[in-house]
Amino acid sequence: MSQVNVTLPDGSQKAVEAGTTIGEFIASQIGAGLLKAAIVAKVNGELSDLSRTLDADASLEVVTNKSKEGLDVARHSAAHVMASVVQRLFPGTQVTIGPTIEDGFYYDFFRETPFTPDDLAKIEKETNAELAKKLKFTRKEVSADEAKALFASKGESFKLEIIDDIVSKGAKTLTLYQHGDWVDFCRGPHVPSSEKIGVVKIMSVAGAYWRGKPGNPMLQRIYGTAFFNKKDLEEHLRRLEEAKKRDHRRLGPQLGLFAFHEYAPGAAFWLPKGSVIVHTLQEAMRSMVLANGYQEVHTPLLFNKKLWETSGHWGKYKENMFLVVDSESDPSLPLEERCTQSLKPMNCPSHHLIYKMAKRSYRELPIRYFTTDVLHRNEASGTLSGLTRVRQFQQDDSHIYLSQDQVAEEVGAIFELMKRVYGSVGLPFEAKFSTRPEMRLGSDALWDKAEGSLKEALEATGLDWELHEGDGAFYGPKIDFVVTDSLGRKWQLCTIQLDYLAPERFDLTYTGRDNDSSHRPVVIHRAIFGSFERFIAILLEHFGGAFPAWLAPVQARLITVADRHNAYAMDAAAKLRALGFRIEVDTSNEKLGAKIRDAQLMKIPFTCVIGDNEVEQGGISPRRYAGADLKCMPLSQFIDLLKVEAALPFGG
Repeated sequence: MSQVNVTLPDGSQKAVEAGTTIGEFIASQIGAGLLKAAIVAKVNGELSDLSRTLDADASLEVVTNKSKEGLDVARHSAAHVMASVVQRLFPGTQVTIGPTIEDGFYYDFFRETPFTPDDLAKIEKETNAELAKKLKFTRKEVSADEAKALFASKGESFKLEIIDDIVSKGAKTLTLYQHGDWVDFCRGPHVPSSEKIGVVKIMSVAGAYWRGKPGNPMLQRIYGTAFFNKKDLEEHLRRLEEAKKRDHRRLGPQLGLFAFHEYAPGAAFWLPKGSVIVHTLQEAMRSMVLANGYQEVHTPLLFNKKLWETSGHWGKYKENMFLVVDSESDPSLPLEERCTQSLKPMNCPSHHLIYKMAKRSYRELPIRYFTTDVLHRNEASGTLSGLTRVRQFQQDDSHIYLSQDQVAEEVGAIFELMKRVYGSVGLPFEAKFSTRPEMRLGSDALWDKAEGSLKEALEATGLDWELHEGDGAFYGPKIDFVVTDSLGRKWQLCTIQLDYLAPERFDLTYTGRDNDSSHRPVVIHRAIFGSFERFIAILLEHFGGAFPAWLAPVQARLITVADRHNAYAMDAAAKLRALGFRIEVDTSNEKLGAKIRDAQLMKIPFTCVIGDNEVEQGGISPRRYAGADLKCMPLSQFIDLLKVEAALPFGG
């Protein structure tokens, strides 16, 4: 038999007979120990089952149970095992799709009777029992007709619909995966045996329309997760429990920060304390960017559709916009024709108009516009979620107009601003660099220059970053930033995008050194917070509601031991407020322990007790939230402490 050469990640090569399975290759050429940990392999960069054969020269990388990719494969296999258990326990149930998701998987089922909590417990128990049977996952390619005949015989009408869709896109064959006597079609890959999955936990069940379209049959979506061992599962469940305690939708109303009302779905009511947080972040960002060459602007809330036709949003984004009837339109016209205006869903087109209101020279560039204007996007009601998905929001939004040779330096300056902001709240971040997509505008030479500039700026930061080939915007490459919160969760915040399309569509120009007035600027879109709503939600969960003193709505609460201490407390509070600190005073008739407990529940940074000793010494006894009792100190000393801890960590 002929031999093939297999190149390993370290560059070494191994020769084996063609037709050797990947599993056999690992065992014979690398080691049985690695085979035991192996889940799948990457062959020429593509994930592949260990049972597949090596039939040509290839590169090979083993994906083990220590990797995120290996865990994702195990979870997908767990979804298959769970589905087989559901159909065995509840005959007549139809299966649809079962993908992996962040931290787990789900499978959608069609069944008239809802699954109960007892049903879920039974499914979990039986699924884990099934894993222990060491069921092999086997792969088989069949024709579309064979697949249809198979699933028709099983009464799987949803599967037949999926097959028809796949065939309509040109597919001639489908891949089946079988474990035990249960089979589904799937691209794979899968674990070699069910014992490799580890342990499964069924999390919940929810309703979901078939293919996400209202009017289609309602399915039951069972969510689950899987880990290679019980210890990792228990740690995951612990983090979930902690996340529930920190859920901003719970903490926000509890701490008096924000609320929602049915009369304004998807729009937050910022209560007095929440408004302090919004204002503090706005002022800190405004101070920082104005000191770094930005100019603040504000543009109208409502625009004629001509703006959105120029930008391209009217044709491609109209369904996400709040359309408004022109009050002067002919009432006999259809409603759609009368809706010729829209609330703005983004700021960039209106900033382009400002840029175009004057002749521009290369001497002015970069021109940096900054705003915190209110925006509206018509999100579907089912997608709204606290502050993280809303219909009305504000951004620390900037659009920068510059020449191509200024891109690298400007991106580097944005990095420095981001480091200051994210560092101030303890959010480490990493970057994803996305390059030209297949469908794009602009010449290859322009893309080469743009990608080179972005990559050079990115590498200069010293950040860890991942390459995402083909994920750039159609008008330019981009950098996405992902932060990690105190629970280890990832959140995407800022995106820096280079835009070459807008200058063309809006005919934006500047006069260059050569006195030619037809030069096109490049536009950078960037927002460091993203939306204030989402950023505050992330911070609320990151800090568990216990904001640092500079951001806390109330920085200190003075509580009195008895009525005779009230006058001194009010006088001390007045002095602190005069210095700009946010102070509350509790002179209620509650017992001291109850007052302290209430301040702790509100997560106030400093609770300051005032009794006889404090009055006599002209002092104050602060204690930190969930921290040290600082004992009695002169009021002036506490003021010095607050000046340090309440100072804005970023700004001018």
